[in-house]
Amino acid sequence: MARRQPKGQGLAFDRTSAPGAFSAQASPWAEGTVIALYGELDLDSITELNDVLLPALAQPATVVVIDCAGLEFCDSTGLNALLRAQARAADDGSRIELARPRPLVLRMLELTGATDAFRMRDIVPG
Repeated sequence: MARRQPKGQGLAFDRTSAPGAFSAQASPWAEGTVIALYGELDLDSITELNDVLLPALAQPATVVVIDCAGLEFCDSTGLNALLRAQARAADDGSRIELARPRPLVLRMLELTGATDAFRMRDIVPG
């Protein structure tokens, strides 16, 4: 369920406050959007991810930085959604960058070769 916040506050999704529950919050920055992910990105949370990610990619030639510091888990469905979004972004001259992935998420990205698909950042802009 979407909750629109006042302009400039971004768009936030939060299924529940239970441990591992997925939420995403988008905030504008000079080159595009920062999206902070929390909880577990899996089949059950793909819709919420896309509800935040796709509007952020609506403008061509934009940069979306996904802050993964709060992402506890990402399965193959979550990775597939990120890779598909990256491919759509590239078609529009945009890109998705991943910031501060936790060791478990980084290991999954490395094992699948997905680190080659995304620019990785140590810090979040803004």
